[in-house]
Amino acid sequence: MAEVHSIAKARRSRCPICQKPSVADYRPFCSARCKTVDLGRWLGGTYRVPTEEEPEEGDLEAVLRQRQADEES
Repeated sequence: MAEVHSIAKARRSRCPICQKPSVADYRPFCSARCKTVDLGRWLGGTYRVPTEEEPEEGDLEAVLRQRQADEES
């Protein structure tokens, strides 16, 4: 019975980006556009949770190398 409930809930859910009704093919989004917007926000750090922890030395170097590679592309 829980499965039926989750399907009904999915039909009523709204897109987290534009609030239009979600579409099964793109759930929880309404379109490929909103799905891409969400991915861009994740990759851009919009959804980052701030912390007071300092990155470890190896982690910081990996991040800097990745940023340099991204800028060169």
